Amino acid sequence: MSAIAAQEPRLNDEITTRECRLIDFDGNQMGVYPTAQAQRIADDMNLDLVEIAPNADPPVCRIMDYGKFKYDQAIKAKQARKNQNKIEVKEMKFRPKIDVGDYTTKKKHVLRFLDAGNKVKITIMFRGREMAHPEQGLSILERLADDLKDVAVIENQPKMEGRNMHMLIAPLPATAKKKKEAKTDEGKDN
Repeated sequence: MSAIAAQEPRLNDEITTRECRLIDFDGNQMGVYPTAQAQRIADDMNLDLVEIAPNADPPVCRIMDYGKFKYDQAIKAKQARKNQNKIEVKEMKFRPKIDVGDYTTKKKHVLRFLDAGNKVKITIMFRGREMAHPEQGLSILERLADDLKDVAVIENQPKMEGRNMHMLIAPLPATAKKKKEAKTDEGKDN
């Protein structure tokens, strides 16, 4: 028996207890029945006998259409995943000797990521002798943080790791809320 199957409740003939507390299709308690008799009642209704509380004394079994129950559970799980808000971490790489035009373009990309509700990891890559001047990379990160202070907040301060300097920025909570409201308004229009 696999680990996944072990999490599944026991059905019909898999229930080995002598007696069980029986709950009917509508959720009403019927009382304590011998398991064989409970199985006959379920068979007469063309439904399954499902053990829902195996650790109770006596175990609790319910009469239900197990296939329909599993299908409904799968639909609910899919709906819950659909409504989840996934936050991705995007990365933008800079060099210490970045030109003004390149800086502006990359800043626009970072703004676009933030508007989408994603966090952005800013990386300054140092090569060769640039390693002797980490303050140049730090000044770029500080300039970027200053340019984006009205739409983003610094989550992780600039930190040197090997040949790279990293900083993590996240959209302001108010910005993320506005984006979510705009998305729900679009859904209502359709």
